[in-house]
Amino acid sequence: MFVLHIALQGCLRGDGVVYGLTADTGGHIRYLLDLVSASVQDRDLTRIVVATRLFRGSLGAAYAVPEEPIADKVTLVRLASASPDYRAKEAMHAEVTSFAENLITWIAAQDRAPDLIHAHYADAATVAALVEDRLGIPFVFTAHSLGRVKATMLGTAPVRPDLARRIAAEEEAVARAQLVIASSRDEAEVQYAGYAAYDPGRVRVLPPGSDLARFAAAQTHPRVDAAIDRFLDDPDRPAILALARPVARKNLAALVRAYGESRALQAHANLVIIAGTRDDIDTLDGDMAATMRDLLVLIDRYDLYGRVAYPKTHRPEDVPAIYAHARTRGGLFVNPALNEPFGLTLLEASAAGLPLVATDSGGPNDIVETCGNGLLVDPRTHGAIAEACLRILGDPVLYARCVAGGARAAAAYDWDRHAARYHVLLRALLSPEPPTQTPRQLLVCDIDNTLVGCDAAMGIFRRWRSRQAGLAFGVATGRSFHSAMAVLEQQDSPRPQVMITSVGSEIYHLDANGVTYTADAAWRRIIEPGWDRPAVQAALDRLDGLSPQGPLEQRALKLSYFGDTEAERRVRARLAEAGIAARVIHSHGRYLDVLPEAASKGTAVDHVRALYDLPEHAVFVAGDSGNDIEMLGARVQAIIVANYSDDLASHAALKHSYVSRRTHARGIIEGVSHFRRMLADAG
Repeated sequence: MFVLHIALQGCLRGDGVVYGLTADTGGHIRYLLDLVSASVQDRDLTRIVVATRLFRGSLGAAYAVPEEPIADKVTLVRLASASPDYRAKEAMHAEVTSFAENLITWIAAQDRAPDLIHAHYADAATVAALVEDRLGIPFVFTAHSLGRVKATMLGTAPVRPDLARRIAAEEEAVARAQLVIASSRDEAEVQYAGYAAYDPGRVRVLPPGSDLARFAAAQTHPRVDAAIDRFLDDPDRPAILALARPVARKNLAALVRAYGESRALQAHANLVIIAGTRDDIDTLDGDMAATMRDLLVLIDRYDLYGRVAYPKTHRPEDVPAIYAHARTRGGLFVNPALNEPFGLTLLEASAAGLPLVATDSGGPNDIVETCGNGLLVDPRTHGAIAEACLRILGDPVLYARCVAGGARAAAAYDWDRHAARYHVLLRALLSPEPPTQTPRQLLVCDIDNTLVGCDAAMGIFRRWRSRQAGLAFGVATGRSFHSAMAVLEQQDSPRPQVMITSVGSEIYHLDANGVTYTADAAWRRIIEPGWDRPAVQAALDRLDGLSPQGPLEQRALKLSYFGDTEAERRVRARLAEAGIAARVIHSHGRYLDVLPEAASKGTAVDHVRALYDLPEHAVFVAGDSGNDIEMLGARVQAIIVANYSDDLASHAALKHSYVSRRTHARGIIEGVSHFRRMLADAG
């Protein structure tokens, strides 16, 4: 397999990247270089090429070198475009057509064409679309950051012309790409949702990895310590550390304001801001000069001299020592960005042993939820930033818990795991395995603690599934589509033909390409009438014993809470008192979901059964917990795996169910075999 990556923005080189050299030389370059480095290990990838712009000028001679080897099988190719000079992303649209023509010429000169293109940022996707039009090479798309999100952050109307062009290019990219690769659920489920072409089933969440081992082993360095300490009256105090390019969306000014307006925080800690590399502020690219001036003005306004450090330069190899500087002083790391598509620095800082205070907009939602390594805040609220910092610094138990959570980051965010899932998707796109067109039977099972939970059982299930001709396989889960798909792919599950997600309020069907999914619009039209989400939310607001789950668990047709059985009783009573028709599902003693009255896993399974035109005896369902009760109770051939919870086997409505002797996926196989024997005996 020959994969061609296109990345036009920033100063891209094989090694020695000077991050922050320009406003566009940031995390997406790190992402790309780490991805291709991890991809080299896949034997099926015979060649990887990264195509970028060739330009000349004061930024360095390296960017005018036409070809640069990066690693075994990996080459960086620089191609000319209309302008010989560096172009910021706002001006990149003028280079797209000429670059595409030169790329097409380059491809034609190769012994074989790329099998697939991976476009990074919208301008690269426009190039990829032009190449596809001419040569028929499909492409996948990674946005890295999105124009609509930036427009929302800026809050300006009308949208700036350059931003409007970028958003239009992103719309086309989302519409045309074979697959959209997102870094977080927030990106997949919230940020892309603002695009007209958005189709959740064509977006996959593949969290980036990071070389976290070198951060976990980070040690202080005298040169780095001296560069920071020279600014500070008392350099041994805890350090509140921020490390980001000085661009407006990174919102560093909000952190300075939060610190400047909090006497308590100033009394407790120093503020250390590592904002790229600069010589003369006036020579900085894009909005970096204005941002740096804003920071200096704020430091002066609040008279923070002696308490704030802002070194002019640092080397890429200094970053672990910068984190170690803050760790040894009992400090923490802050990312106050208005939106952070993912947040690699959060993983680095966390692996180095620092608790986090991070923006609640973007990838940090996923990171903090996964690792439990910090607190999320509204980045526009200065007081919230200061309060979160003080809370962590003032609570040794919370501090230790966040540090312990950071140790989990290396396992959760690993480039090898990312590359393995990525390559499976690319191979599947190039060699599609379409879903079963006319299934004779349907198996639908819950995911957590039913299908997954035992690696050995999953291996057995994969082999069993491969022999089941005519059986359509589906899942029904309380998770969102992207959360469910991430778990299934991490566990190397067989790809479901149908996905019933968000406790039955959404259904997705596998497309003919065997990779992407299409939402079942008919199902939404069936369950949506009579659903008044604001009314439900208002009725349950501040109900005793009830607290909302995270923002990503809230869906258009589902509201999710934490609450015990007494809270469930109160919810039902409150909804009845308000005259609101809704379905309430309680599971595991603490999860409570409120859905449209017609929505559930069971009614969703019946909808799918009708689509496949299958009789009742051709459908098997399997589950393990309370949110499976309705699905199991509605089907004759219901399977309860041995590791069930919520006293499922004793439930009055489930007396007809088969309770497997085996757990997890082996219990599913056992149950299907049991009912098939019963059918054979009856026949």
